[in-house]
Amino acid sequence: MIDIKFLRENPEAVKQNIRNKFQDSKLELVDKVIELDAESRAVKSLADELRANRNKISKQIGALMAQGKKEEGMALKEEVTRQAEQLAELEKKEEELSAKVTEIMMVIPQMIDPSVPIGKDDSQNVEIERFGEPVVPDFEIPYHTDIMEKLNGIDLDSARKVAGNGFYYLMGDIARLHSAVIAYARDFMIDRGFTYCVPPFMIRSNVVTGVMSFAEMDAMMYKIEGEDLYLIGTSEHSMIGKFIDTINKEEDLPYTLTSYSPCFRKEKGAHGIEERGVYRIHQFEKQEMIVVCKPEDSKMWFDKLWQNTVDLFRSMDIPVRTLECCSGDLADLKVRSLDVEAWSPRQKKYFEVGSCSNLGDAQARRLKIRVTGENGKYFAHTLNNTVVAPPRMLIAFLENNLNEDGSINIPVALRPYMGGKEKIEVPTK
Repeated sequence: MIDIKFLRENPEAVKQNIRNKFQDSKLELVDKVIELDAESRAVKSLADELRANRNKISKQIGALMAQGKKEEGMALKEEVTRQAEQLAELEKKEEELSAKVTEIMMVIPQMIDPSVPIGKDDSQNVEIERFGEPVVPDFEIPYHTDIMEKLNGIDLDSARKVAGNGFYYLMGDIARLHSAVIAYARDFMIDRGFTYCVPPFMIRSNVVTGVMSFAEMDAMMYKIEGEDLYLIGTSEHSMIGKFIDTINKEEDLPYTLTSYSPCFRKEKGAHGIEERGVYRIHQFEKQEMIVVCKPEDSKMWFDKLWQNTVDLFRSMDIPVRTLECCSGDLADLKVRSLDVEAWSPRQKKYFEVGSCSNLGDAQARRLKIRVTGENGKYFAHTLNNTVVAPPRMLIAFLENNLNEDGSINIPVALRPYMGGKEKIEVPTK
């Protein structure tokens, strides 16, 4: 959420930012919020005057009563009563106007970083760098579920009967590989100085609206019927929520945390839930990383976060590339975002396996995550990034480590988490 003072002083810059995000329907909101804000401040000023006057009159009443001037004192008491009624009306109006201003401000997108390329959608994202040499073997790479099925590693039919499309049973060595990747990613991040955390898997509505836009919330979140609770779509939400309504000492920053959680997503408006594949699903597990830091450090942490993901994938022999997300592909709270994509030998192209985001002070402003330092209080900056998210990551892993006989090579880094196995062999009947 943008600082109202910044919007008030820079309305044209805010409007241009909206144009850059191709959300022209929101342009009128800038003038609307300025109008409401002016009215709100005028009402507040009048209410402050009445409060000051009431205090002044109250002292006069005490003096008159002490002097035995009861009649004059009672007349002033009646005036205080009239002003109290007027003040109550002003306070109600002030509260209503403030709520309207906040409602609109929650919809106006965050100011994007000047480095963000201008583009309408993800087709205009810009490739930054490639890591590792993409290889296409001289044998055919089967579809990822076919690879898993040959290894007796997945049961989609049973999952469909139990829960519908978008769910799966992972079995045997594939299930073990899934857990191994998560455990390896956890230790990888701990070794890089992050504190491990297992957060709540449900969050309240005030946390949901603090960490994401209304559009994202509607498209992603499952609500618990009859309760003010939502299943998390990513542990970033509950991890950032951990700092809600806090005042943090500047010398304690940054907070660097890595978290494990299951994730639940409706995937509303997505490309559809595949019947065979596990690329886009309703339930999965993920290792995440978040940072809460000083504003001047957020750019540095942004670069560190995406590099962690690149390094993790390269340690498992998976080629990756980074893409800078264009303005139209940024969610409203994001200042900047960079996707990490893994190489798919089967498709002969890259596909997304993680996303690194700098949200500036947007989440902190909504959740009141403040910092106190030598120059007073200010809002922290928050960042998040995917460490690894099976089973999407498993698709890249299986394709890039597949042998012609259907077996899977286990990279050295992952072998301790697989009981020392160097390969996953195709079971003999």
